[in-house]
Amino acid sequence: MMSARLGRGMDNCAAAQGGFKATSTVLIGGGMATTMGVEEEFLLLESGSGEPAALASKVLAAAGGHPWRPSGGGLHGELFQTQVEAATGICSTLRELRTQVHRARMVLDAAARDEQLELVSVGTPVLAGTAPVLSEGERFARIGQMYAGVIADYQSAGCHVHVGVPDRERAVAVMNHLRPWLPTLVALSANSPFDRGRDSGYASWRIVQQSRFPGFGVPPWFDSAAAYDRQVSRLVDCGVLVDEAMSFWLARPGVGLATVEVRAADAAATVDETMLQAALTRALVSTAEAALAAGREAPRASEQVCAAAVWNAARHGLDGPGVDVLTERAVPAVQLLGRLLAHVRDALADSGDLAEVEELVAWVRRAGTGAARQRHAAEGGTRAVLELLREQTVRGHPDRADRTSA
Repeated sequence: MMSARLGRGMDNCAAAQGGFKATSTVLIGGGMATTMGVEEEFLLLESGSGEPAALASKVLAAAGGHPWRPSGGGLHGELFQTQVEAATGICSTLRELRTQVHRARMVLDAAARDEQLELVSVGTPVLAGTAPVLSEGERFARIGQMYAGVIADYQSAGCHVHVGVPDRERAVAVMNHLRPWLPTLVALSANSPFDRGRDSGYASWRIVQQSRFPGFGVPPWFDSAAAYDRQVSRLVDCGVLVDEAMSFWLARPGVGLATVEVRAADAAATVDETMLQAALTRALVSTAEAALAAGREAPRASEQVCAAAVWNAARHGLDGPGVDVLTERAVPAVQLLGRLLAHVRDALADSGDLAEVEELVAWVRRAGTGAARQRHAAEGGTRAVLELLREQTVRGHPDRADRTSA
């Protein structure tokens, strides 16, 4: 959802394992690999109508009867009762992360079916249904009061990636280096073309919905963690954020964690696409760390041009123009994806993820983003879209072999 959760899943992860600070890098195959974790948000749908169902509390209670015990991970509620979240523990390899993500999806799917519901991983609901019901809690109530109609129909779901760093100071410095690449992560992850039963014309309607909140988008360039904190406090004082733990930027320092948290991606349709976001995000962080070690300052890309790049990514996904925020020119989105891969190639090779990432990128370019696949399915009607979402969430895409280790 938005950052209202305070990253509870990853906070639990930190408490259980001593936090990312103690395990920001680990030895893998003779080299160092940075640790990572993922939070995935899902929608619950009525099996018959395909409309969002406000039964998260029952699903989470049912999930308690299914075995899923990753150290530090957990299943949680969200702002609305139509949504649930799964958070992994700290992982050092994609294989480990894949196993946890896959298992969490299986558990939540089984719990949803216990309640005659369907679990789907999609950025926004295909159908509207009735007004969503806020989850219980004083903070959720404050959010509802502050944002009023902006969240009345806001049921967006995202895939958030945490990557370990030594401390918050480094997190902010790394975040500066990530700024030019966040729009490309949006484009690659686009998985929310529909709104209230119609094609919105956007590949990521979730991004459009989030843009209604103050301070959304690529974060500003900050020269220190203190500067970041001052800006967040200023927004709280202005009355547009509930507290200092809330923000709407696409990347931020982890709340209470020594991580960089990237929230650019729509909820990933498949486990494969979650792995792709996680691997690229970790590689971007590692590449930023290398640049900082070499004394290279992050480019100060224009905030207005970054906003244009995010809009283009939401509008077109990979199937159209994008914006190169460094040259400030329009270029094909797939070309920007190629530049991102070239930028992080060494980091992917060092972590052992290069071959898998290249394979997954080739697959997305061949099969299309989640948004493109939904639109293709829509030729068979709304039910075909809902069936595609359900199948992808729990079994992946039929064009891909099941790579998950149970």
